[in-house]
Amino acid sequence: MKYTSLEAFLSQSKPALAKGPLAIVFAEDEIELDTTLRHHLNAGFAEVVLLSPDIFDLPAEVEEKIHRIRYDVHAEQALLSAVNRLIEAAPGIWMYYCYNAEYLFFPFCETRNIREMISFQIEERREAFLSYVVDLYADDLSEAPNAVSLERACLDKSGYYALARPDPANHNHPKERQLDFFGGLRWRFEEHIPPAKRKIDRIALFRAKPGLKLRADFTFSDEEYNTYACAWHHNITTAIVSFRTAKALRTNAGSRFDIHNFRWHNSIPFEWHSQQLMDLGLMEPGQWF
Repeated sequence: MKYTSLEAFLSQSKPALAKGPLAIVFAEDEIELDTTLRHHLNAGFAEVVLLSPDIFDLPAEVEEKIHRIRYDVHAEQALLSAVNRLIEAAPGIWMYYCYNAEYLFFPFCETRNIREMISFQIEERREAFLSYVVDLYADDLSEAPNAVSLERACLDKSGYYALARPDPANHNHPKERQLDFFGGLRWRFEEHIPPAKRKIDRIALFRAKPGLKLRADFTFSDEEYNTYACAWHHNITTAIVSFRTAKALRTNAGSRFDIHNFRWHNSIPFEWHSQQLMDLGLMEPGQWF
């Protein structure tokens, strides 16, 4: 169903926000928009919401399964505004957000769905999942000038690291169970990436509650949401494999003509399977087996 605005969706489609989980997709362009929506429909989300301009085309069989909202995704703080408005409107509902050409993976997602994983996380008394945004890129930019190729996608097998996250309210001592994660294209081509955009961690799957706010660095106002694990053992983490950084580096005039290839000695083909991400240490099953 189509809606003329986010407010129209909130007023006309209350049943869509009654149960969850809800996937929210922001379409910055049309690249792999169809596959992004199909991927998250297949993952088991009860509802999928697309925020995009009207001009983007979608197959009818996909459009009939989603809620399509006219939205200016390039407005200032567009994502923050929309996610926080949805949090306010649907407390208690599990939500996930991403951009087009981004795909959520979680442990054993080939045989289990997102609802099963959330149920386990609730038993663990956790209300959020840490996600690593893992950069994907085409292996040959001469054949895929926009750096996007599902069939020939690559990722970095190493080069990821974490730093303590300082707490300005506590003399910059490290925050408990919080780290800033780096790696991928944002690390290898950091001269083209603003410092505030270099992190690859994102709290993308979470439970909405009154007063909760998403912040510009993809963390939340409730600090426990930003932790990678509970205090007593490891928890599940997820991965968002994403062409977004590669697309941006190939689109922006300041970087396009400086980058002729994203491949390096640590590039490997992406197998589109959760086991590969777990083997590389980019996803953690925690106590879920």
